[in-house]
Amino acid sequence: MFDASDRNAPPHGYSVRYRLLAICLLPMLVVLPLLLGGTIVRWNAKFSALLITKVSGDLTIAHQYLSRILENTGDRISALGESAGLKDAVLTRDEDLLSRFLAHTRTTLKLDFLYVADSTGRVISSAPNVSSSGLRLDWPVIQNARNGVSSTVIDIFAPAELAAITTELKSRAYLDLVPTPNAAPTDRQVETRGMVIQSASPLRLADRQDAVLVGGTLLNGNLEFIDSINDLVYRDASLPEGSRGTATLFLDDVRITTNVRLFEGKRALGTRVSNTVRTAVLDNGRIWLDRAFVVNDWYISAYEPIIDSYGKRVGMLYVGFLETPFTQDTILAVITIALAFLLIVAATVPIFLGWARSIFEPIERVTQTITKVEAGDFSARTRIENGADEIGRVAVQLDKLLDQIQLRDRELRDWNAELNRRVDERTRDLQAANQQIEATMKQLVLSEKLAAIGEVAAGVAHEIINPIAVMQGNLEVACQLLGPHADVARTEFDLIDQQTQRISDIVVKLLQFARPEEFAEHVERHDPASVITDSVPLVQHVLSKPNIEVVRHDATNRLVLMNKSELQQVLVNLIINAIYAMPDGGRLTLRTFDEDFDSRDGVVIEVQDTGHGMSNEVLARIFDPFFTTKSRDGNGLGLSISQKLINRIGGRITVVSRPGHGTTFTVWLPAAPSCSVSDVCFPVQPG
Repeated sequence: MFDASDRNAPPHGYSVRYRLLAICLLPMLVVLPLLLGGTIVRWNAKFSALLITKVSGDLTIAHQYLSRILENTGDRISALGESAGLKDAVLTRDEDLLSRFLAHTRTTLKLDFLYVADSTGRVISSAPNVSSSGLRLDWPVIQNARNGVSSTVIDIFAPAELAAITTELKSRAYLDLVPTPNAAPTDRQVETRGMVIQSASPLRLADRQDAVLVGGTLLNGNLEFIDSINDLVYRDASLPEGSRGTATLFLDDVRITTNVRLFEGKRALGTRVSNTVRTAVLDNGRIWLDRAFVVNDWYISAYEPIIDSYGKRVGMLYVGFLETPFTQDTILAVITIALAFLLIVAATVPIFLGWARSIFEPIERVTQTITKVEAGDFSARTRIENGADEIGRVAVQLDKLLDQIQLRDRELRDWNAELNRRVDERTRDLQAANQQIEATMKQLVLSEKLAAIGEVAAGVAHEIINPIAVMQGNLEVACQLLGPHADVARTEFDLIDQQTQRISDIVVKLLQFARPEEFAEHVERHDPASVITDSVPLVQHVLSKPNIEVVRHDATNRLVLMNKSELQQVLVNLIINAIYAMPDGGRLTLRTFDEDFDSRDGVVIEVQDTGHGMSNEVLARIFDPFFTTKSRDGNGLGLSISQKLINRIGGRITVVSRPGHGTTFTVWLPAAPSCSVSDVCFPVQPG
């Protein structure tokens, strides 16, 4: 639909084409697919909900069937207990007659056992023969019958209880467990318990020798029972082709009767339910209505717990149908809709593009012309002669406007050149004046700040130092007067003395900062390495922190001319700052070496730590007076005083730091000049 000239259009021209194409094709290629997708998603959700509703109805039918089985069993046992034939057989005290009657009745009612027990717990007669010694007669259902209430429940019989009735029941209940994917871990290899429908009814005799009639059916391996449920729930044509309905009765999480197949028609007896379903149904008592993995495939499943006579969850009733056919039908429906949509798009989009082309071409020519004009080609024109439609008329008017713009542009260029020349001259003058004003303002602010600090320091010296001296003197007098009794409060006296001395040191630092020239002492020639050696013991109280490694590299052969105490003050301040920057330990490196700066001989002292480093905002302010990052231990004067001391002798102090990579302070000091005959030199101080 597009010719070769389209590929040569400027990039801005394509944006018009694409936007118009979007307007034309957006409903077909975006809005309609979104609507179809939303409809399919909603339809799929509704379809899934219908499947869940169906399986919920299937579970209701299975539950009603099981309840009906329980009800029928109870009705039959109750009717038998009220029958004259049973009462006559019991009252005749003819055990053979009663045994034959019970055997015939058990066969007729399709029960696995049937017996009569008196109020003392003795089995009067049974079919088949039951051992009274191993038979449990304390079941809640039997206790209810003794109290005159007939009831039917599901109970779980232990292997010994089944064997007490008949060994055949014990054999029928025995089941090897089959390893099943997704089942809960277990050490059991077999299932030997039996799930029994047990019914008991009171038996009232003429001689008031009341008894109970108990009958029951073992559900383990009862394929007739589970197939009846499956046939009732999933009749022919109730499911689509390829799907199949299944039903299962679980003892705990083991399939004891089921029509779920493993392979070659073998039933999945002994397999176990998935751990997810087991937790939801048996542990939490919920009804499961969702898809679930059953043995070897996914089924739309419904599970409900089975409660015994003690109110415990002892098993599950399950119905479900294979999910795969429904999933395949859903995918086929989606593919059919998608193919139909693609066919419609393939048939209609070329028509839409043909209609849009009549709009694209003139707009692109206008856009290309504007692009050339923006690039500086004022001679570019659309060259559209006749304005047959609105876009054509716009193109003709654009050519006329461009003619006028080209004329005005020549005039404006001349004026612009003159204005630029004048503006450049004025700008240079303003920039120079502004720089001078900024420098002056900085100097004024710094001067005012230093003057104010000087006044404060002078006032502090007169108002604080003298009272501190009096306090320290009186403290010594008090200690002398108290004599040995002062030892009782020696810790408190030492603390008072330390804190007053700390106040005195802070005042002295303020005075050094404000008026350093008044506190300057005599200078001497010193070996930097020796001064460092003498300074390290002064910070031993903080160096004693664990995991602090001190590394020395001394490579200088020059001396420095400076007051030793001032140089020690600088080094101690830098070392303490480095140690505080490594609260969890690290490496403190002290390095000296010779280095020239500005054609002058000098010595460099480096204090490097591996601490947490500093951000750019902190680096910009570390030499400002009273700025500190130590919330309680610092006063913010250490680095500012150190900088003044170094600058006063012509040195310089710099810092390099990155967060997480440590900090390095570099102090450059001018080297002490060599002594000649005419020089007055101080002796070299070793430390």
